[in-house]
Amino acid sequence: MSFEVFEKLETKVQQAIDTITLLQMEIEELKDKNSSLVQEIDNAKSGTESLVRENEQLKQELQSWQERLRGLLGRMEEV
Repeated sequence: MSFEVFEKLETKVQQAIDTITLLQMEIEELKDKNSSLVQEIDNAKSGTESLVRENEQLKQELQSWQERLRGLLGRMEEV
């Protein structure tokens, strides 16, 4: 009878080992996926920052052109 108990215990230990192994593999996969997602976030942040800088530059250019246009319109009114 104690042999049967030992076999059941051995089976449960093996199942626990298998479960732990699968969970460790899943953890590694999730770590890799997390790392990939962090890289994507960093790339997106970089892209966003670049677009913000470009937007500011374009706003400044627009303002410059508007000032030049106002100046030209002012001269035309004087004539």
